[in-house]
Amino acid sequence: MAQTTNDIKNGSVLNLDGQLWTVIKFQHVKPGKGPAFVRTTIKNVLSGKIVDKTFNAGMKMQFETVDNRTLQYSYEDGDNFVFMDMTTYDQIMIPRDLVDSKFLLEGTDCIVSFHDGTPLSVELPASVVLTITHTEPGLQGNRSNAGTKPATVETGAEIQVPLFINEGEKVKVDTRDGSYLGREN
Repeated sequence: MAQTTNDIKNGSVLNLDGQLWTVIKFQHVKPGKGPAFVRTTIKNVLSGKIVDKTFNAGMKMQFETVDNRTLQYSYEDGDNFVFMDMTTYDQIMIPRDLVDSKFLLEGTDCIVSFHDGTPLSVELPASVVLTITHTEPGLQGNRSNAGTKPATVETGAEIQVPLFINEGEKVKVDTRDGSYLGREN
C-alpha cells in the first residue's frame, strides 16, 4: 500500500533521501487559491537537527517503522552503555554518542528507538531525582527565592539551584535543559 502525505501523523518516521526524520508537528493547509500542501516540522533521528519542510498534498512518501522499547540503564562499558530489556533480560550495547549521560543513573528507565535492530536514539525520562554532591553554602540573609548557585549532582553534571539547597539533598532535575525543578524527600 503506497503511503502519501495524507498519512503523516505526529511521531511518524519518514525516509527522506536515505535519512530518517521524525515528524514533530504537521499541518494540512488548503489555501483558497492554489493546491493544498502539508507543512511539517521534522527532526533528524540521528543528528537531532530540526527542520521545517513543506510537501505537496498527496505526494508519495516512504514511511519507516521504528520500534520504541523501554530499557533500563545498567552500566558503562568502554565506548558503550549497557541497557537491559526488563521483559527478556537481554543486555543491549548502545554506542556512547547516542546517549546524553549527564543525568543518567543506574536503574533509570529510558525509551530506546530501534530501526531494523539498530539503536537510533535514547530518550531519558523528562525529570530525574539526583543527590547534590557538592555546593557552596548559601550566604546568611539570602534565604529568599532571589538567587541561585552552582551545584554538582551525583552524575557529575553541574546545575543551578536556589541558595537554600545544601549538599546531600535530593533535587528534581529536568533532563532536557538541566534546570532545577524542586526538592525531593
